[in-house]
Amino acid sequence: MILTKEKGHYSSIGFKCGLEIHQRLSTEHKLFCSCTAKLTDNMPYTSIERSQRAVAGELGMVDRSTSFESSRERTFVYNVFRESTCLVDIDEEPPHEANPEAIGIALRVAASMDCRIPDEIEPMRKEVVDGSDPSAFQRSMIVGYNGNLDANGRGILISSIFLEEESSGIEDAKDNVAVYNVDRLGIPLIEIDTAPVIESPQDAKEVAMKIGLLLRLTGHAQRGIGSIRQDVNVSIAGGSRVEIKGLQELAMMDEVIEHEVGRQLKLLEIKKELGGRKASAGNAVELTHLFKGSKAKIVGDAVKSGGVVLGMALKNFKGLLGYEIDANRRLGSEISDYAKKAGVRGIIHSDEKLDGYGFDDSEISAVSRELGLKENDAFIMIAAKRDVCERAMLFARQRAEMAKDGVPPETRAANSKDPTTRFMRPLPGGSRMYPETDSKPIAVDKALRSEADKGRVDIGRITKELEARIKNKQISDQMLWSPELQLFNRICDAHRELSPQFVASVLVEKFKELKRSGVDVDDIDDDVIAYIFEKYSSKGITKNGVEELLKSVPKYAGQVDKLIASKKLERMDYSKVRDLVKKLGIKDRSEIMRRIMSEHRLAVDGEELNRAIGEYIG
Repeated sequence: MILTKEKGHYSSIGFKCGLEIHQRLSTEHKLFCSCTAKLTDNMPYTSIERSQRAVAGELGMVDRSTSFESSRERTFVYNVFRESTCLVDIDEEPPHEANPEAIGIALRVAASMDCRIPDEIEPMRKEVVDGSDPSAFQRSMIVGYNGNLDANGRGILISSIFLEEESSGIEDAKDNVAVYNVDRLGIPLIEIDTAPVIESPQDAKEVAMKIGLLLRLTGHAQRGIGSIRQDVNVSIAGGSRVEIKGLQELAMMDEVIEHEVGRQLKLLEIKKELGGRKASAGNAVELTHLFKGSKAKIVGDAVKSGGVVLGMALKNFKGLLGYEIDANRRLGSEISDYAKKAGVRGIIHSDEKLDGYGFDDSEISAVSRELGLKENDAFIMIAAKRDVCERAMLFARQRAEMAKDGVPPETRAANSKDPTTRFMRPLPGGSRMYPETDSKPIAVDKALRSEADKGRVDIGRITKELEARIKNKQISDQMLWSPELQLFNRICDAHRELSPQFVASVLVEKFKELKRSGVDVDDIDDDVIAYIFEKYSSKGITKNGVEELLKSVPKYAGQVDKLIASKKLERMDYSKVRDLVKKLGIKDRSEIMRRIMSEHRLAVDGEELNRAIGEYIG
């Protein structure tokens, strides 16, 4: 559902939106240990297995998201790596002293956003409920608050900036077992939270882009898939706050928010309808005996394998389970998402075309009788092993009851193929933060404050300096917003004789062109790209040779040298270029150029060829 993009419309429905931007930092070591902060391609050498259960926090309350995840009874397997995992990561050793490099970077970011910086940084523990941390908590510390970011001439309140540990990377998840790689765990991560002052979906996208730009301009932002993540908090009048996690594609942020607003509006319509009907959810009833020998595969297979079929009446829900709330999603989809968290493939409900499952009319009539359904009632069924089925039905019932309240406060995941979202878990409350007793507070002295102020990122100044360096506004604007900016500065600083405009045009325009032609330039390591420009700077290859090497996507510097030799990309000496010109024995500049470049395009420098022709023809 796409709504009007005008800000006035969103204001009229009580739209509130805030962002949480998470950026992995490029540092030598992890935040609370001396393991490398760089991911490797090596295989894990062992694994550990754990489970978790909900316990009361410091205030004596159990967080609702923690309680929900604990009830799923999942097992977590953690892959451990030699170079990038230690006892701190798997919670078998207290944390080491916090990484001073990461603290310095975080304070620079806080100063760049005019944040108030605390006199003392207090490490805290934040409960992690999805199993991505073997300790079930994440170390986090606030480094700035009450800041401001200028976005399109409007001040955006930055409510808080945190420095915290990155989570483990998910490797696999099926049934009730999740497998994580612990090499990513503990890498320094900065989280920037805005106040809920975003005025529209497009506004959210623009603010996120500005924050991302500032982080890249620090020169300490990691690159690559997953290194930056955007979470969005959205609510409308009469609804609840919903957090959407894992927005990898910034280009889709506005669409995702538009769809979420549409979803919430539809859920409020359903709430109103259910209230008028005085709807309610019944209790689970076993229906296994009705489906012995059933031709409906989903229930028949469950019964044959010793499982059960449970049903539940939904009084006065008829027609609403199939009510569309988003693209290809209905209220039944929302209920199914909850049930799936117990390990089932989904639910069957009465607003679907049940003959598509293979049910016959007599079976559906029997279900109606067993559940005591009346004309305006609906039902859902779940088939699985008994313990799984009972847990799934409990979750499904909870979601059906929530429909009477409108929009449940949830954490949802952005789908990768479209702008829709899916349920992850209930929205966490305020009971999951408590002090980190194994790490001492960090005093923010005058020296740290001074370094933070000196390292402020001034986007306006950097923009002007970039334009002066590249001498082409269009390319410099592209370079400013490009993730390759850090690499651009590295190459140009190392090779002052290179044309910054040439380097920038390759990194933004040529890269874009190569991507369109199917070349995976994102897979080329920065060190390799820098080495290619080094070869060009030392006159080992030509401009055309640079492009030819990038097309081959070399994996390491040694491979670059091998490609130069195998593809005959060595730059031809100027004396040899002059000999080629003389050997042709003609005086037509364009014809000389055509003949030589047709045969030696990759090895002859165009400027040198022009000079040699000029010397020959006078």
